[in-house]
Amino acid sequence: MPTYQYRCTNCGNELEAVQKFSDPALTVCPECEGELRKVFSAVGVVFKGSGFYRTDSRKSSSLPASEKKSDAPAAKPAKTESAPAAAAPQAKSA
Repeated sequence: MPTYQYRCTNCGNELEAVQKFSDPALTVCPECEGELRKVFSAVGVVFKGSGFYRTDSRKSSSLPASEKKSDAPAAKPAKTESAPAAAAPQAKSA
């Protein structure tokens, strides 16, 4: 059963209630008899394990050609020979 969080509009009292989906929402604050409102907040979701990525649940043959890994070695860029660095002039000793 889900846990719902409520806040009183009069006194600001917060409470949690474990209720069925079919149960009616609480409407009266137990502290001051004011009006209760449900509090909604973001839910944190963490995906663990495999199967959550686009490529995890597919066979390698069903991947688009752009995503397939090639068995051929990648082409290496051609080496360009650079001119030898000019020697730095030596300081004259006095």
